[in-house]
Amino acid sequence: MLKATLQSERTDRLAGGLAALGISPNAWSLISLLPAMAGLLALVMHHLAIGLAMFALSAFIDIVDGTVARVTNQVTDKGAFIDGVVDRYVELMLYLGLLIYVGRGESLGLPNEAWIVLLIFGGLMTSFVRAYADHRGIVKDPGDLKRMGGFLERLERLMLLYFGMFLGLFNDQWLMAIIILTAILANATALQRIRFALQR
Repeated sequence: MLKATLQSERTDRLAGGLAALGISPNAWSLISLLPAMAGLLALVMHHLAIGLAMFALSAFIDIVDGTVARVTNQVTDKGAFIDGVVDRYVELMLYLGLLIYVGRGESLGLPNEAWIVLLIFGGLMTSFVRAYADHRGIVKDPGDLKRMGGFLERLERLMLLYFGMFLGLFNDQWLMAIIILTAILANATALQRIRFALQR
């Protein structure tokens, strides 16, 4: 997974330096909400470049919180819960911002708003399927839960959207094309996970 790939000795050294600031991992998680809110506001005001920069900063902080927790031996279930909840808020703020930014229009026979709704649905269902399979005991082995994966997990999904936002700086149609691609892959990922769970 991309998040695991990004965790390296270099990020550990950076996190070690940030840990010296005395900010707890949970506080880092909450701090990531601030640039996300700024990014949402920027998209509402149709400042795509600023929105991209703010959400990219939020994504960086999201990597920092877990790495700080690991290098300082402060990994806890409560911290993972807070991180996961904050992640959902950040992701939904991005979707809301994109919904307002792309506005009215039509792509591939559907309103732009419908593609954003499909994106939201795919993103939420991807997380829900794994959590509910675990809750119901259908997928019990922790290793199997990690292997549920699929085309796009959260970080990969966001990175693809950030790439689309970058392309959108040159042409809004490219941003819309990436939104459509991400919506399709997100829903396909949810279906992959449903199939994986039912095969246990």
